[in-house]
Amino acid sequence: MARKTSTHEGFTAEERAAVKDHAQELKKEARRGSRADKAAEAERDLLAKIAEMPDADRVLAEGVHAIVKENAPMLAPKLWYGMPAYALDGKVVCFFQSADKFKARYATFGFNDTAKLDDGAMWATSFALTKITPEIEKRLTALVRQAVA
Repeated sequence: MARKTSTHEGFTAEERAAVKDHAQELKKEARRGSRADKAAEAERDLLAKIAEMPDADRVLAEGVHAIVKENAPMLAPKLWYGMPAYALDGKVVCFFQSADKFKARYATFGFNDTAKLDDGAMWATSFALTKITPEIEKRLTALVRQAVA
C-alpha cells in the first residue's frame, strides 16, 4: 500500500498575516473608549485600510462601503482579519476581501451566517467582484438589504 505524503505546511503567509491583523483588531477594540468613539474610530480604521488597497481593490471596497452605509446603516463598520466588514450587535454580517490580500484572481464580498440570505436548502454566501456596474450595484444593494431584513 502506497504511503501518503503530506505537503501541508500550515497557514500561508497571507493567512498568518490575517490572523495577526485580527488579534490587533481585538486588542484595539478592547482599548477604545465610549461607544461613539469606538464607532468613529472603527470607521476611520476601515477607511484607512481601504485607502491602502491597490487601485482595483480600493475602487471595489469604496463601492461596497457606500452600498452598505446607504442600505444598512444599522451595520457598524469594522476591520475583520484586516479587511472591511460590517457588524450588527458585534457579529460580522458581511465583509469585503481584496484580491490582493490573498493573491486571488478577484475580490469577494461575503456574508456570514448572521446574514438572512436563506433561500431553501442552499444559497450563495460569497460573490466574486471584478467591477461594480449599475447592475451589480443593484444586486449588491438587494443582498445587503436582505441580509439585515
